[in-house]
Amino acid sequence: MSSRDRPDHPMLGVSALVLRDGAVLLVRRGRAPLKGLWSLPGGRVETGERLEEAVARELREETRIEADDWRQVGFEEVIDRDDAGAVRAHYVLAVYRGRYLAGDAVAGDDAAAVAWVTPDNPDGLALTDGTATWLQREMTA
Repeated sequence: MSSRDRPDHPMLGVSALVLRDGAVLLVRRGRAPLKGLWSLPGGRVETGERLEEAVARELREETRIEADDWRQVGFEEVIDRDDAGAVRAHYVLAVYRGRYLAGDAVAGDDAAAVAWVTPDNPDGLALTDGTATWLQREMTA
């Protein structure tokens, strides 16, 4: 049996890359894995849920932001290990870029904080490994 902690297989998730006036929306993770680090908003895909539905839902739950015109721009793999090297969490994330529609960013669900940052200046935030790469890609997009 698999769970979020110590899974026996990778979990499918989504990440939302949303731009507004040249800035990207980031969230500070409020729960493990990667608690306290900044990343793109996102989370697990629910059984029977389409990826585009999941990314819109996760964005709304974590930030209260609405976006549309979703297009998949890649994948990210997150493997979190404990000090002994055992896998604590393993996620494969489908990354979607969306067009900002409405809303004021507010931390919700498992986000501890939210921030709009420019891709070339993430304000010294402690980023997850993959987030820095996605921000860099946006500078050249």
